[in-house]
Amino acid sequence: MSETVLDILHRIEALPERDRLLLQEHLARAAEAEWQREAAEARRLARAKGIDQAAIDRAVEADRYQP
Repeated sequence: MSETVLDILHRIEALPERDRLLLQEHLARAAEAEWQREAAEARRLARAKGIDQAAIDRAVEADRYQP
């Protein structure tokens, strides 16, 4: 881990609890927004390839219950 990252982590640990919680909430919202964007793009790509939820379910079932 770089010195910069360690410095940031120490600064976060030194924050008052309220500020740490606000930071945690902000990071969680950012991670959720990124996941939503990636999921939307994956759905768009799947639709463009003619892949629907039923096809995904069949593939998962076939992989999961392979003899």
